[in-house]
Amino acid sequence: MINIVLVEPQIPQNTGNIARTCAATGIKLHIVKPIGFDISERSVKRAGLDYWKYLDLKVYENYSEFSGSVSGDFYYCSTKGKKIYSDADLTKDDLFLVFGKETKGLDEQLLKDNYDRCIRIPMINEARSLNLSNSVAIIAYEALRQQKFLTLKTEGELTIV
Repeated sequence: MINIVLVEPQIPQNTGNIARTCAATGIKLHIVKPIGFDISERSVKRAGLDYWKYLDLKVYENYSEFSGSVSGDFYYCSTKGKKIYSDADLTKDDLFLVFGKETKGLDEQLLKDNYDRCIRIPMINEARSLNLSNSVAIIAYEALRQQKFLTLKTEGELTIV
C-alpha cells in the first residue's frame, strides 16, 4: 500500500487537493500535526469535492506518534533530496512518501538522518520548489506506475455510442 504523509501542512487548498488525489488512487493519507488550519475547514473539503468519503485518513498529534505507530519503506521528499524520485524503488509494500510543510519542508535533521532515502523532483536552479499538491501527485503517480497501477482503472469508456 502507498501512503502519503504530510508533516505540518499549512495551506488548506493543498491538503484538499492531496486528499482528492489520495482518494482517487486508493492511497492512504497521514497528516501530522500541528496543522495550519482546521481539517474540517470548508476550503479543504471544497478542494476534495465529493471524494472525502473515499479517503482513508489518519491524523497524528506529532511526528513521534506517527513514526512510532507505522512501519514500512520510507522516502523523504524534499528539494534537498539526494536522488531523483524516478530512480527510487517505489514498489515496496507499505511505502511511505513523506512531505514537509509548504514554507519550510521537512526538518533538516530528519533529512540528514535519512539522507540516502531523500528524493527530489528535478527543477531549474532558480526554482525554489513546486507546489506541494503537484509534488505529491508527481511522486505518487510514479509509485503507482512502478506498481503497474494494479488497483486502478486503467481504461476509460466513451459515453456516446
